[in-house]
Parts: sequence; C-alpha cells; structure tokens
Amino acid sequence: MQKSPEFQDLRSKFRGFAFPMSVAFFVWYIAYVVVATFLPDVMAIEPIPGFNIGIILGLAQFVTTFLITAIYIRFANKNLEPRQTAIREAMEG
Repeated sequence: MQKSPEFQDLRSKFRGFAFPMSVAFFVWYIAYVVVATFLPDVMAIEPIPGFNIGIILGLAQFVTTFLITAIYIRFANKNLEPRQTAIREAMEG
C-alpha cells in the first residue's frame, strides 16, 4: 500500500502542508527568542499601558498556535480525510 499512487498522493498532500507550516512557525518562534535575547529594550516598549511588546508577542505565539491548529483541521478534513478513508476502505475490503 505504501507504494500505491493513492498513498503517495496522500503523503505528498500532508507534507506539502506540514513542512512549510512547521518551518514558518519555527522561524516565528526563533525570531521571538532572538529579539527577546538581543533586543530587550525593544521588548520592553509599552505600546499599550501595562502591556509591553514582549507580552504582546508572547501572547501572539499562543494565538498563532491555535490558528495553525484550526487551519490544519480544516485542511485535513477537506484534503486528507477523504484520501485516508479511501485507502482504508481499499485495504479492508
């Protein structure tokens, strides 16, 4: 089954989404850490009283994580699940 065109298509679709999204999130995370490490004065700026840029960007990390999860769920339900179901049905019967 691993060599079947259907499985290869499924794997290609998954990798086409997962790898770029993972790289994008990793770059965003590393950028946050680098800015926090080397530009602490920038992170200390308070654009909103009581909230500095470090806190805002830290909270944005959580928001980004939830957003990526939601995007992945929509992608998987639309593009991966039908292919997975077809492969499972072909294998089982």
